[in-house]
Amino acid sequence: MWILALKAMLADRGKLTASLLGVAFSVVLVNLQGGLLLGMLRKGSMLVDYGRADIWAGPRHMTTVDMGAYIPERWVHRIRGVEGVERAEPYVVIFGQAAMRDGRFENVVIVGSEAASLMGNAWDVAEGDPRAIRHPDGVLVDACDAPRLGGCRIGDALEINGRRAEVVGMTRGIVSFTTNPYVFTTLARARDQFGPGTGIPRDRCCYFLVKARPGTDLDALCARIRARVPDLDVYDRATYSWRCMDFWLTRTGIGISFGLAAALGLLVGLAVVAQTLYAAVTDRIREYGALKAMGADDSCVGSFLLVQALGNATMGSALGLAGSAFAGRVMSSPRAPVVLTWQVGALSVSLVVLVCLVSASLPYVRLRRIDPAIVLRS
Repeated sequence: MWILALKAMLADRGKLTASLLGVAFSVVLVNLQGGLLLGMLRKGSMLVDYGRADIWAGPRHMTTVDMGAYIPERWVHRIRGVEGVERAEPYVVIFGQAAMRDGRFENVVIVGSEAASLMGNAWDVAEGDPRAIRHPDGVLVDACDAPRLGGCRIGDALEINGRRAEVVGMTRGIVSFTTNPYVFTTLARARDQFGPGTGIPRDRCCYFLVKARPGTDLDALCARIRARVPDLDVYDRATYSWRCMDFWLTRTGIGISFGLAAALGLLVGLAVVAQTLYAAVTDRIREYGALKAMGADDSCVGSFLLVQALGNATMGSALGLAGSAFAGRVMSSPRAPVVLTWQVGALSVSLVVLVCLVSASLPYVRLRRIDPAIVLRS
């Protein structure tokens, strides 16, 4: 029966093409919406993901890395004394304002890391050397944000919070979720040179970045740091990364908007596949009547439709996944990254298979009502 069902499906190339395009469209839309959502959320945690710290310690109830509060820097000495800690460094992430030569202003996020280790500094530098931020007034900005900062290049000067800054390197693809350009520099310069006017005292920082000794259990180390400094929240990198993404997912409408767009794609697929299968049944109503006249029961006819629905889902999903990979590569950019994972692909295929099975139920109801005697009628 399944061979007959596939032959019947392949016989009408026009309806098959329309059905496959509908399924492929659903797969592509779900993958792209899911990939865009993941890409946007990962922008909100990229400082954590690529900061080279195993553990992040910060103020109580810290939610997202771009919005830190101030904590006493002297606490870092207590963390360094905890068993299993290899290195602990203060770190600042503060908002500032850059002034361009043409009189325009742009809000920026100033990221300051310890000059000796540069833990938490920019990780992907397209031009220049990341260690160049140790030079007087040195800062790194992203190539994507350069037009917003007056089209600056290496060697150009900026004014940040009323103090001079010199661009010594250009990063690649390090664009914040808040859309404010990242400006990487040393801890001392961020706090002491650019900090006045932002409210950060010179003896404060926003986070402590902790590097664990090899083989140390991170959960146990987090617990020991909490016990030593109870006024801090302490998370391993993976946990804090998820908290940052969860903050933007729940505090904004980004999840709802992307989810609605993906649901719309599934509805389109449902409508196209259901219409195609129903039209195929209507066009071959006498053939189905002949099957029932020869003894085929409802379960046999149902399996006929089931095979066709799964065939549409399989071929359409293959086309959709290929289209998703191509579209993701073409559409992805630092400002709107498309992160395609196998989990998103598997979810899209599962949803489309479910949609195709639901689509088969409408023509099945029609087939159950067919009178086998229709074959004998003119």
